[in-house]
Amino acid sequence: MEHISRDEAFALLKKYNKDPFHIQHALTVEAVMKWYANELGYSEDAEYWGIVGLLHDIDFELYTGEHCLKAPELLREGGAGEDIIHAVCSHGYGITVGCGETINVEPVHEMEKVLFAADELTGLIWAAALMRPSKSTKDMELKSLKKKYKSKGFAAGCSREVIERGASQLGWELEELLTRTLAAMAASEDTINAEMDAEYPQSEESADNE
Repeated sequence: MEHISRDEAFALLKKYNKDPFHIQHALTVEAVMKWYANELGYSEDAEYWGIVGLLHDIDFELYTGEHCLKAPELLREGGAGEDIIHAVCSHGYGITVGCGETINVEPVHEMEKVLFAADELTGLIWAAALMRPSKSTKDMELKSLKKKYKSKGFAAGCSREVIERGASQLGWELEELLTRTLAAMAASEDTINAEMDAEYPQSEESADNE
């Protein structure tokens, strides 16, 4: 089956998302999805899983109140197939968005269930990493993550209910989801940072001013 290319997907993402925070989140979820594809026996589809992760929040920056509702239109215009559209929309399953509508696209494929489970969790793990002296996931232990997870006031925007529902849909214990997603982020961190540095060079201006 022909799919939109990774370069096309990244260009489409950037057409509707300019905030570096959103770009970094998209790159993070892409990397985590690729890691999971390899981990769960779908290595030949790893780039496809990654593209779904890259595009999952395509409508969030400009159409927050219509999140997962506006996405099909934007994705179709960008040449994405209906399978990618279903997967993207399914990560909002059961969630009521700003306009008052509840997303009813259910995750069916294991890839869709992984996206649903890992999306919110990557945000919580990244927030936990930023609290560390290293600002990194690579030296973060599971017990540290679990402590942050249990603190309801920490990264309160990352829904524990959604994360736990995601683990349940996969048939996993919460600890398995936490362990695997932390490992995925630690393994991918250098790649994500390199992509962000390439996208948002920070040293050029200072070099020009010297």
